[in-house]
Amino acid sequence: MSVEASVKYRPATEADIPGILRLVVPDPASPLTAAGFRARLASGEYRPEWTWLADSGSGDDGIEAAAIWWGDTGPNGLDAIVSRPDLSRDRRAEVAGELLTAAHLAYNRSRTLPAYHVHLPVDWQARPDVVAALSWRWQAAVASGLTDELERLRFEWTAGTPLAEPGGPLTFRREPDDQVFARLFSRALDGTLDATSRRMADVVGEYSQARSDVDFYRDRLPGDRGWWFTAHAPDGKTVGFGVPNRNNEVAVVGYLGVLPEFRGHGYIHDILAEVTRILAVEAGAGVIHADTDVANRPMAAAFERGGYRNTARRVVLSAPLILG
Repeated sequence: MSVEASVKYRPATEADIPGILRLVVPDPASPLTAAGFRARLASGEYRPEWTWLADSGSGDDGIEAAAIWWGDTGPNGLDAIVSRPDLSRDRRAEVAGELLTAAHLAYNRSRTLPAYHVHLPVDWQARPDVVAALSWRWQAAVASGLTDELERLRFEWTAGTPLAEPGGPLTFRREPDDQVFARLFSRALDGTLDATSRRMADVVGEYSQARSDVDFYRDRLPGDRGWWFTAHAPDGKTVGFGVPNRNNEVAVVGYLGVLPEFRGHGYIHDILAEVTRILAVEAGAGVIHADTDVANRPMAAAFERGGYRNTARRVVLSAPLILG
């Protein structure tokens, strides 16, 4: 059965904001709050035209569901899917699936569809309320073409946690040359356990992906480019690098890497310690966030050893990339 023909799928306008806010209610699979929605509208991360509605045409009460994308120059990721709480689970899945499909068709077909990022509790799989709240959203995302699945761990360091002391022989140098980092990013892709970077590199090539990563961390995050550093062994060889950064809300471990030929020596711990020191001491961060794939156990272990706690998980649903 398809959704009734009277439901229209369209971008929101400023006049729709009150109706959207009616749908932003406490939900175990959606951490978005009304205050958060308003704050991101004010910052420009959310825009009415990047929020799509399933509208039955009955005023504010006629908005059955909304899909909210965040971004800078365009919609970069699907941040939330919300619906009227009185709808059945099947109705929610159906309406949201057609809503996402309509929005995807409206986006530039030359662009990769923005992925859906769902922030969840650490124990979400053992919580029936979270599983139920996630299930209709997941079904809708898959129906609209977001069929690739990835789960990531969110780690957090907070002020008062002792800073890990570098215990190895590495020295660190601030490096202003973007080309140096593009080459290092490219080399670090060899054997990486970061599924997203590896996936993109298989499509566009390792250097193109590395160059894109450098541009992203430099231009689309508001951290200080002067924080970036390279890590060197006593003989002067470069063994890895770190990219301390921040987003619009909090300091983040943007990226860190150990080059393939130097892995297995524990250098990752010293590089992470330096990233944390820069953010905590030089940038004065009280909280630092870091994410890694569930499959990347060495990186997760480094975060735990470095005083970071696993505080959440993030499911990422994305469209398959086409090789060629």
